[in-house]
Amino acid sequence: MQSGGTQSVPHNSNQISTNRETVESIVDKFRSGEYLVSVYGLGHVGAPIASVWLRAGVKVIGIDKSQQVIENTRKGVTHIPEPNVNESFTKGLIEGQFLVYDDPIKASVDSKLKMICVPVLIRKNKPDLSIIKEVIISIGKGLKKDDIISIHPSLPPLTTEKVLVPLLEKSSGLKSKIDFSVIYNPERIYEGRAIFDIEEGHPGIVSADDTYSLDLALALFSLMYKKGIIKIFGIKIAEAEKLFEGVYRDVNISLANELAKLCDRLDIDFWEAKKAANSQSFCHIHDPGIGVGGACIPIYPQFIIDVALKNKVNCKITKTGRAINNEMPSYSLSKALRLIRGKYSRKSKITILGLAFRGGVSDTRLSPTFDLLKELARLRIKDVIVHDPLVNNTELIKKFKDVKLVSDLNYAVSGRDLIILATNHKEYANIDSSMLGHTPIYDGRGFLNPAKFEKGLYGGIGRPSLR
Repeated sequence: MQSGGTQSVPHNSNQISTNRETVESIVDKFRSGEYLVSVYGLGHVGAPIASVWLRAGVKVIGIDKSQQVIENTRKGVTHIPEPNVNESFTKGLIEGQFLVYDDPIKASVDSKLKMICVPVLIRKNKPDLSIIKEVIISIGKGLKKDDIISIHPSLPPLTTEKVLVPLLEKSSGLKSKIDFSVIYNPERIYEGRAIFDIEEGHPGIVSADDTYSLDLALALFSLMYKKGIIKIFGIKIAEAEKLFEGVYRDVNISLANELAKLCDRLDIDFWEAKKAANSQSFCHIHDPGIGVGGACIPIYPQFIIDVALKNKVNCKITKTGRAINNEMPSYSLSKALRLIRGKYSRKSKITILGLAFRGGVSDTRLSPTFDLLKELARLRIKDVIVHDPLVNNTELIKKFKDVKLVSDLNYAVSGRDLIILATNHKEYANIDSSMLGHTPIYDGRGFLNPAKFEKGLYGGIGRPSLR
């Protein structure tokens, strides 16, 4: 396999043991099944990564903190609806290539490569490393000389160097670069096509702080990434790279939102203007929308902002972009309520279409719909229905006592005062006035065709008024 973006790096012989096993020998032993990969966390990242290793013929141990996830995995079933994951799990279980453990320390003892695929959360706009620290300690307790640890969640720069490696060394009694290797391989997954993205969608990125570990990372991950690999000497660079990907998108979405709000005021069709502007090869205006959700784009800017504050750097554009996007649910709701001016009251019957953070997925993490529900609760509007064709977990909205989550679209839109489209699920693509009658709809994604609605019954982000 060809590697892209490879750079030459200095060899530091003082840090690397001269009697380490050759990279070629290690790769051969993974191929033969003598060496195993353990995947810590079988969620949105870990389940597809485990599947890709299985598809490459490598023996895998799956480990997760949730007993329900463990039980389902042992049946070949994942709670993550990703194409080909269930099939990979089932085949691996039948062939004895996929083992499922509930003891994280034993998983470390029995594996050569430990892959950390648990999330780094955010609390009060600061990164919460508690889950990954817990995994690190478990791995450390089972760590053996010459083992390999690969870290995959998005991290604030310097986290691996300043926090995770010292914790590994403390819990294991071993020394990084001398006794074990640490690799950072940021995930680059788009939900709904995760296995494709790993295998073919993007080049993989591998990084390490010593040449032996970097060479090892290139050789091992070449078994997974068919589109090549970019090598980076210096884990902190790769940590920053991953965050840059998300911040770029967040800032550009905020620009689109700002321009769409201006178009709302000027009665200009933003979408027509955007389409024409993007015909120029250097212009890539993103889509505006009712809010930015998911566990990636809203989170990465906060990691950058937190690190910047600690180092006395003012990331003004990143902060402003995040603030603009955070305001969009409230802004969109105020625009939507104008469609029923004169009839709007606490007794208004409102339906929100979509609980997932974007179309085509069942993931509700940081979905803008939750912000809409908070605003409606603040306005004391109690008759609220949420419809989603892919989400049926009513526990997600249990704190909104009077809100109902339903899967019947006809029921959700019948006899209502206002419909708000919050998620661009394909199931909503054909909604028009023949379905809604005289109920107005606010299109928070610019997803629907305004021409399919009677005048005065359609409003949308960046759309001109239809009077």
